[in-house]
Amino acid sequence: MEQSGATILQLEGVGMRYGATPALHDIDLRLTAGSFHFVVGPSGAGKTSLLRLLSLSHPPAEGKLVLFGRDVAKLDQEELAAVRRRIGVVFQDLRLLDHLSAFDNVALPLRINGASDEQISTSVSQMLTWLGLGDVLERRPAELSMGQRQLVAVGRAVMCRPSLLLADEPTSSIDQAKAQRLMHLFLSLSRLGTAVLFVTHAEQLVRRYPFPVLSMKDGRLRPPVPSVLPMSA
Repeated sequence: MEQSGATILQLEGVGMRYGATPALHDIDLRLTAGSFHFVVGPSGAGKTSLLRLLSLSHPPAEGKLVLFGRDVAKLDQEELAAVRRRIGVVFQDLRLLDHLSAFDNVALPLRINGASDEQISTSVSQMLTWLGLGDVLERRPAELSMGQRQLVAVGRAVMCRPSLLLADEPTSSIDQAKAQRLMHLFLSLSRLGTAVLFVTHAEQLVRRYPFPVLSMKDGRLRPPVPSVLPMSA
C-alpha cells in the first residue's frame, strides 16, 4: 500500500477519443493514497470513459497519464500489466466470466498474483460470505440475480486490496442496506490507503458521505467541490 497522501494518479491535459469521436477533453486530476471522490454527471457526460482511461482499458489521445509515479506512455506491456494488477475495477457492465463460478470469478485476481490454494479458499469464501453470497459460491453468473452479479464484481475488484479502486455505479442493482455495506467496505479500503473513485447517480450516497465531488459534463471534468454535510446515520 502507498503511504497516506502519496500521489497515486496524475492526469495533465488528457484527452481520449473513440476513433475520431472525442470522449474526454483536457482532463486534469490528481488522486492521493487514501482519498475518496465521487464522480457525478448526466448520462453521456464521460464518467465511464474516464474510468476506462484510468483502468488502462483505453489509451489517452493526448496529455500525460501517470500512475504510481510511472508515465504510462513509457511502459512496455509487462510493466503495464504490473500496473493494472494494482487497480481494482467494478465495470458498469460487470465483465464477469460466464464459464466461471462466483467463487472462481472472485478468486481470479488472487490466482493471477500467485496466491496459494489455501489462501484463495479462505479469502474468497470469507469475502463472498461477508457480501451475503455464501450460498451461491458455485453458481455461474447466469444463475445469479443482477444484484448478486454486481456483488461478485465488487468482490473481485477488491480481493487483492488495490492501490486504486475504480467503481462504476457499484450500487445500482442492490438495495439500500447492501449499498451501505459496500460503502463500509470501500471506506475501509480508503482508510488502508486505497484511492477510491466512485461513479454514481445515487444522490443519497453523495449527500450522506462528505467526500469531494467531481462533476462531469460533455467529456470535461470540473474541479472537485466538497460534498454536503452527511445526514445522520
